[in-house]
Amino acid sequence: MTWPFLVFLLIWLFCLAGTFIPAVPATLLIFGGALLTAWLSGFELWCDLAFFITLGVLTLLISLIDNVASAWGARRYGGSKQAIWGALIGGVVGIFIPFGLIVGPLLGALLAELLIVRKPLLLAVRAAWGTLLGVLGGVAAKFTLHVLMGLYVLWRLWPTASL
Repeated sequence: MTWPFLVFLLIWLFCLAGTFIPAVPATLLIFGGALLTAWLSGFELWCDLAFFITLGVLTLLISLIDNVASAWGARRYGGSKQAIWGALIGGVVGIFIPFGLIVGPLLGALLAELLIVRKPLLLAVRAAWGTLLGVLGGVAAKFTLHVLMGLYVLWRLWPTASL
């Protein structure tokens, strides 16, 4: 195995664990690791351009998953527009607290439903529950896409790893 292969493998494994920690920008680190390995292995513009365009599009899509999934979950379970905004704001605030990935959107949607929309507790909890399901589904999707993204890079590096 070559240095670029091992470097990316270590970055990727760290990022897989980092998928569950909001403060770790795992998607961007995987993309950065792919750029680093391309540079270490001799970047060739025309060979690597399509590869990096594909990875860049994946990176953008994965970056949207958390927010879109929590908002979708809130809406699916009867949450108002305010609950969706509460979930989005709670997700951003949640970056700075332990277990914030789960607690932030959940509390944001719940508080928005209770304090702004003034829904009854049971309906507000239902919208918050939908937010939680959306967040967990988003994390599962993000982890799966991180696995596929990493395997794609490792597969691309494999022919050079055996040299």
